[in-house]
Amino acid sequence: MHSYLEFEKPVADIEGKIQELRALAADGEAVNVDDEIERLRSKSASTLKDIYGKLTPWQKTLVARHPDRPHAMDYIGGLIDDFTPLAGDRFFAEDHALIAGLGRFRGDAVAVLAQEKGSDTQARLKHNFGMARPEGYRKAVRIMDMAERFSLPVLSFVDTAGAYPGIGAEERGQAEAIARSTDRCLRLGVPTIALVIGEGGSGGAIAIATASKVLMLEHAIYSVISPEGAASILWRDSARAQDAATAMKITAQDLLQFGIIDGIVDEPVGGAHRGRETVINQAGDMIETHLKAMAGLSVEEIRHQRREKFLAIGRTLS
Repeated sequence: MHSYLEFEKPVADIEGKIQELRALAADGEAVNVDDEIERLRSKSASTLKDIYGKLTPWQKTLVARHPDRPHAMDYIGGLIDDFTPLAGDRFFAEDHALIAGLGRFRGDAVAVLAQEKGSDTQARLKHNFGMARPEGYRKAVRIMDMAERFSLPVLSFVDTAGAYPGIGAEERGQAEAIARSTDRCLRLGVPTIALVIGEGGSGGAIAIATASKVLMLEHAIYSVISPEGAASILWRDSARAQDAATAMKITAQDLLQFGIIDGIVDEPVGGAHRGRETVINQAGDMIETHLKAMAGLSVEEIRHQRREKFLAIGRTLS
């Protein structure tokens, strides 16, 4: 059973009728419902396609946050063989919101950074809803140091509403940890690819997404602040989040047009949660394409290209 978003109600109604017809057939009702079920299936698919063909930025935000959407560990499980997680920042503690480790991507050794939100209540609490603390970003720096030492590409799977804003995190230097992680991303002499799989929120995302190539799923979002936060600041009214989402240009399509990201991974009609394996494989194909394109570059060429990519942002806007 799918979890339906509010704007998907027409589809939910149709699929509810399909379930009712199936229940009638299962109860032995003397009526042939196969033709009607097939008609409703066709109508459901057509309605879903119409809805997803004209999503607003706010609706894309809701899809990016969908609870059934594949999370970072799904991508690691589907794309990374022999994954070995590495724990701790060697300063304070382990942070379960930011997964880090080593593995093999389609035969080649890589380092992996990933923000995991969790797929159920227990996992969400364990992973702090994907909001990393300073020790998470310091762990990321440790893994990036290791990746450069052994000439391993770094793959980042980004999915966070933002870094954790708690008092303890601030006391332990949250802003400094994010800044150092971002700086380490920029200085790496190995290819780096970041994929925004859901939310790419604020500095919490940028800390591991300042990559040679930044990719996004079709219905992911990437922004300096959440729409609700922007609406609270601009209009003192979080209920205007829909207006903020539109004004902020947070969708993958807008960001590709502005040159902030480098590619978009298509999602099935209805979002990534309706075709998890397909999305993960397509993401892997795009990652592989970009890694191959950077395979022959020297350390200085990699650093230069990444530097120029980020310096160019905003230069050509009219």
